[in-house]
Amino acid sequence: MGIQTSLDAVQQADRLVDSMRLADDLAFDAGRNGGARTIRVLKSAFAGDDQLSAIAATHALAEVFDVQADVALSDLLSSDRGFLREHAAEALGARLPRFDTMGRLIGLVSSGGFASMVAQRTLEQWSASAPGHVAVGIEGALLGILDPDARYRLVETLGLVRSAIATRPLLAVARDRAEDERVRIAAVSALGQRRGDAEIAAVLEQLAAGDSHLADVARLAVVDLSARQDIPVRRGDALTIAQLFLHADIDAELSQAGSGDNGGIATLLVRLGDALARTPGVDGATVQRVITMSRGSVAGALESVAEIASADAGHVYGRIPLLSEPVQSANAWPLRVAARRGIRRMLRAAGGVDLLHLRMADVGSLAAADVARELDIPVVFTVAPDPHAVIQSLDLSGRLTRWNFGETDEQEHFWFRSRLVQQLASNASHTVLFPRPTLETDMRELVGIDITAHPERHSIVPEGIDLGVVDRSVTEAADHAAGRPATEPLDELRRMLETLPAERRSLPLVVSVGRFHRVKGMATIVEAWGRGPLRDRANLLLIGGNLRHPSTDEREQLDLMAEVVGATGQREAGLLLPGHRPNDTVARWVAAARFGMPGLNAPRGIYVCGSLKEEFGIALLEAMGTGLIVVAPDGGGPATYVENGDTGFTTRTWDLESLRDAMAEAFDRAQSEESDDRAARSRATVERSFTIQAMAGALAGVYAGVHRDEVEHLDRSVAQR
Repeated sequence: MGIQTSLDAVQQADRLVDSMRLADDLAFDAGRNGGARTIRVLKSAFAGDDQLSAIAATHALAEVFDVQADVALSDLLSSDRGFLREHAAEALGARLPRFDTMGRLIGLVSSGGFASMVAQRTLEQWSASAPGHVAVGIEGALLGILDPDARYRLVETLGLVRSAIATRPLLAVARDRAEDERVRIAAVSALGQRRGDAEIAAVLEQLAAGDSHLADVARLAVVDLSARQDIPVRRGDALTIAQLFLHADIDAELSQAGSGDNGGIATLLVRLGDALARTPGVDGATVQRVITMSRGSVAGALESVAEIASADAGHVYGRIPLLSEPVQSANAWPLRVAARRGIRRMLRAAGGVDLLHLRMADVGSLAAADVARELDIPVVFTVAPDPHAVIQSLDLSGRLTRWNFGETDEQEHFWFRSRLVQQLASNASHTVLFPRPTLETDMRELVGIDITAHPERHSIVPEGIDLGVVDRSVTEAADHAAGRPATEPLDELRRMLETLPAERRSLPLVVSVGRFHRVKGMATIVEAWGRGPLRDRANLLLIGGNLRHPSTDEREQLDLMAEVVGATGQREAGLLLPGHRPNDTVARWVAAARFGMPGLNAPRGIYVCGSLKEEFGIALLEAMGTGLIVVAPDGGGPATYVENGDTGFTTRTWDLESLRDAMAEAFDRAQSEESDDRAARSRATVERSFTIQAMAGALAGVYAGVHRDEVEHLDRSVAQR
C-alpha cells in the first residue's frame, strides 16, 4: 500500500486493536517508500485529534531514512502533548545519535516517570556509538540540577555509558559526602558493573565497611564486581528454572497475597515452584531447582546471593532490590536498570540457569529479557492478549477511544506494553498459551501472532491450583458449620462478622478476592451489589488491598466504594473490607461462604470476579474447587472452564447492568440448591484439568524440550567451527 492508504487504514479501523496492528503496516510502508511526501503525510497526523494515529505516525517516522524524519521526531520532543514526547523519545532509539536532541532527552530523564525510562533507553543505545557526547551532556545537566530524585536518574543514566569517560564522574559522586545518599547509591550501583579497575574496587570496599544503607548497596556492588562473567552452558539433565514477578513481595507463606500488586501471579509462582521441584523427570530431564525472583531489600539480596549459590535443589527465592519504595506496576518502569542489575546478580549467583520463564509485559520482563540475551539463557514466554484484551473491553465500553488514547496511554502505556508482548513472543524459544474459547483468532486479531504457523513452538498449558489447600479449607469450614470449634482463620472471620449489624448476621456472603485495581473491577462489584437487589439479601466480602497504606490504585477503588455505601458506612451497609490476608486464610474464608458460620452468615454464598479481563483466574478456580457458584468474565480463560448456567455465570463484566444481573442470577441459583451435586461438578472440573501438579507436569515437558533443543543447537554450532 501507499503511505496515505496505510494511514487511512489506521484512522478508519473499527477497533482500536486493529488500528494498533495496522500501525505495523504503516511503519513498513514508511520505511519502504521514504521521501518528502511520506514525511509530510505522517506529519499531518499530528495536526488532528486522533491521538492513536499520531502515535502510529511517530513510530512510522522512525523507519524513514531521511534527515527530515529526524528533525520531525526531534520537534516532537518539544510537543505540548506528553504522550507524543514519550513516543518520540522511544522512536529515536531506532535512529543514529542526534546531538541537538540529547539535551531534551536528558531533560526527560530528569523529569521522571515512564518518559524518563524510554529516554534513558535511547541514551543508553546512543552511548554505544557516541559515549562522549552522552556523558558530557549528563555531566552538564548535573551542574544545574539539585533535586535528589532527578540527580539519581541522571547519575544512573551516566552509569549506563560503558566507556571509561563516565568512570571519573561516577567515582566523584560516590565519594562526595555532601551529595544526597540516594544519588551516591546510583553511582555506587553503576561502579559495581565496571570490572578491572583497582580504584573502583578500593572505593567500593571502603564504602562497604560502613553500616549505612549506602554501605549495604556498596556490598552488593562488590558482589557484582566479583561475580563470574562466564556462565557455563549446562548440558546435564538436572534443570534449573528461573521465574520472576517483581511487583510482589513473594515468600513461601504468601503472607502479602492481595496487597498492592501481590495478586494471583504471586500465589501461582509459589505453588508452581514447589510443584516443579517435586515433579518426576520428563523426557529424560528433571527440574531440580527453581529460582523465584521478586522485589526485596538490599539486605535480602545479599542473603539471596548466598542462598542461591549454595542451593543445588528445591525452590529458592531471590530478592531484587529496586532501590525505591514499592510502587504500583504501572509506575515501575523507571526501575528498569535496578531490576536488570538485580536479575543479573541472581542468575550469576545460580552458577548457570537452563531457562528463564517470563510471564508479563512489565518492567521485570523487559529487564530480564536483556539479561537473558546477555547471558545467553533461553526464554519461555507466557503470551496472553494483555493489554490487548483490556484495550478491547475499554473500547467496547466507550471509555477508550482514538481521541483519548494518547492521554490514557500516558498512564497505562498500552502501546509500549503491546509491542513488548510481540517482542518477547517473537524472541522466545517457546511460548506458553492459556486456553481461550477462540484462542487462534484472539492471538491473531488481538496480538498479531499466528500460532498455526509454527505450532511446535507453542504449548497450551492451563494454570492450576493446589487442591490440597482447598480441600483442607472445605473440611475446616464444614466442620465448623456442623458445630465444631472454629480454627484460627475462621475465628478471625467470626470476629469480623460480629461487627455487622444484628439484622445482617443471617445473610449469605458474596465474596471476591484480588488486588484493588480498576482492571480487577472491585469497585464495580460493590456498585453492582450496592445499587441492586443483592444489598438487602447478602453481605459483600472483598479480600485484598493494603488498606493501611493504600497505593494510588487502591485509593481510587476505595473512594469509588465509599460513594456507593454513602453515609451509612461500610459495616452498616454490609460491606466487609479486611484487606489482604495470607492465601491459606483466604481459602478458609471462601469455604465459609459456602457452608456458613453459625449465627453469623448463612450458607450458599457466591464468588464474583469483576475483572475487565482475566487471562485464566487462579482465585476463580479456587472458588470452584471450594464448591461455590461463580460469576466470571465471558472471555479469556474463565470462559473455557465455567459451565454457564451450571457451575457459574459468565457475563460482560465491563458492563454494570450485565454484572448486576449475573450476580443476582448466580445468587438465586445458589440459594435454591438442595444438594451438593453442582458443587461436586465444580470441584471435578478443577481436579480434572486445573491442578498445580498438572500444570507443573506440562511445563516440565516444555522445559525439557527447550533445553534439549538448545543443547543440540549449541553442539551443532560448535561442530561447525
